[in-house]
Amino acid sequence: MSIQENDISWQVLRRIVHDWAGSSAELTEVKPLEGGCINTTLALMTAGGPRAVLKISPHRVNREFLREADQLAHLRRLGIPVPEVYFSHLADLENPHSYLLMEFVDGVDLNSARQHCSADEFDDLQRHMAELVLILHSQRGEVYGREKEGEPKFADWAKFYRHIYEPIWHEVEKSGVLPKGSKKQIAKLHEKLEKWIAHDDCPRLVHWDIWAANVMAMPDASGKWRIAALLDPNCKYAHGEAEIAYMELFHTVNGAFLKSYQQTFKLGDGYQRIRKPIYQLYELINHVHLFGPEYLKPMMATFERIAPMI
Repeated sequence: MSIQENDISWQVLRRIVHDWAGSSAELTEVKPLEGGCINTTLALMTAGGPRAVLKISPHRVNREFLREADQLAHLRRLGIPVPEVYFSHLADLENPHSYLLMEFVDGVDLNSARQHCSADEFDDLQRHMAELVLILHSQRGEVYGREKEGEPKFADWAKFYRHIYEPIWHEVEKSGVLPKGSKKQIAKLHEKLEKWIAHDDCPRLVHWDIWAANVMAMPDASGKWRIAALLDPNCKYAHGEAEIAYMELFHTVNGAFLKSYQQTFKLGDGYQRIRKPIYQLYELINHVHLFGPEYLKPMMATFERIAPMI
């Protein structure tokens, strides 16, 4: 039995389940979940109830799974609710599939939780999310950079930010999707990026991909809605405001979150007027690069907020 279009046989999945839950464990059901373009994400169900989530890259050495396992373990030690990692494997000759097996977290994503919660319950859920983000952003680093072995580190935030987004911007710049005049103006902004996003804060640990699909929530034993897990970390030491701007861009947070967060970290006028729209512009440039022209309209609308400053 094959799963989706990838060469992942039922026998391969059974072997992974046996390594995890013992040779007597019986794999009974496999369901595809949302995943990336270079790996498949599956929910594995076994007889008697144990479940797990498997990310697997067939016939590929995918070191990102090892990185994700390390990051999940780090976040878990900080008290952030994330899936427990059962084990990970890097493809070799004997077993040519890279994979990460982890806990199946019960719950619904943030958009579904919004539909099930009352307004007050959702605000409480947002305040819980603020508590978790504050735990993250309270972790200081000495330098900026990805939480990944072998990656360059930067003493200056703007240089790290440019390192992330410059290749993406240049791909979009030469793609032909941007109006000519706007392309020139964005290029002018990009040339002086260091000026626009300079700040006086320190490097802070960020998740870097907190949006609705990566936030799982469910009621606790008392019926109070809580964040059950933050999924798919892409951790960096970065400017904490960039993470908040990303969360605001995709409507992951509301006023209750922002009020609670700012009791510890105040978002000043420089964030609202300058840095937030710039951070959001670059993320929308990234989405145009990854997903196509459907993000061009919101990207240009965000740029119109910035254009008078240039």
